Amino acid sequence: MWFRSYFGVPASITAPDGRPVNAVRGFIDSLATLVNRERPNRMVVCLDLDWRPDWRVALIPSYKAHRVAEDTPSGGHDGAVEEVPDDLSPQVDLILEVLDAFGIATAGAEGFEADDVLGTLAAAERHGPVVVVSGDRDLLQLVADDPVRVRVLYLGRGLAKATMFGPREVAERYGVPRSRAGAAYAELALLRGDPSDGLPGVRGVGEKTAAEMITRYGSLENILAAAHDPKSALTKALRARILDATDYIEAAGPVVRVSRDAPVLLSGGSDRLPTAPADPDRLAELGRRNGVTSPIGRLQAALDAL
Repeated sequence: MWFRSYFGVPASITAPDGRPVNAVRGFIDSLATLVNRERPNRMVVCLDLDWRPDWRVALIPSYKAHRVAEDTPSGGHDGAVEEVPDDLSPQVDLILEVLDAFGIATAGAEGFEADDVLGTLAAAERHGPVVVVSGDRDLLQLVADDPVRVRVLYLGRGLAKATMFGPREVAERYGVPRSRAGAAYAELALLRGDPSDGLPGVRGVGEKTAAEMITRYGSLENILAAAHDPKSALTKALRARILDATDYIEAAGPVVRVSRDAPVLLSGGSDRLPTAPADPDRLAELGRRNGVTSPIGRLQAALDAL
């Protein structure tokens, strides 16, 4: 979300000393919009503590390889650095300071991506409905009705045009079975591949073909069984493509699927939204010093209205 804010809010938005704060302003305003829209009583901002985990790269070496900064040492993926605009990183630090001063929880897991943190928190919830907010379609695999309602607010076209996905919407949009829409979406993504993440998919199998196979056979496991059965209804070409990709399919499963058991650590020990800032003096100073008093005020007003 702060990447989206960085690229979506003009760089002319600066602090009194001239530092860009466009991502800070956009992100805080987005949180205020979400609080006003969804009226949650708990909220967690989930962090990438490892944007390209070694264990995923070991399984699929091409995973996010195109996003590694050019000055990353060659000869391995350890310590690979994601390409981030020079003037965004300081803004991320400031966003985290503002969240801390508000008392809004953040969460991360060593060796895991933010997606895995979201997946773990959603899977662990037993008390109320969950809304996962993301511009990453991978999170659609989290949709569920049981044991609690899990929905994904997809930001693909921005927050103003965000779409709420549940099992029904995922099934209708991607042509997968509603009864297992989340799991089926993950299988579709595995078969289809995702160039933005460096995942090649099965050669010659696009989204439509993947959805048709999942609907016909019910699951990836059954598709693999059909590929090994010369009497199955799979065409000879599809059978050959799937069998050729068996090693990829086996390796890609844990890469594509969001983890549900990451070792998540929550800041402050609670995800309950604060009724008042944890440190109002510090929050006010951060606003004045960085020229973000107005967005901080809008977020506080949204919290006050809960």
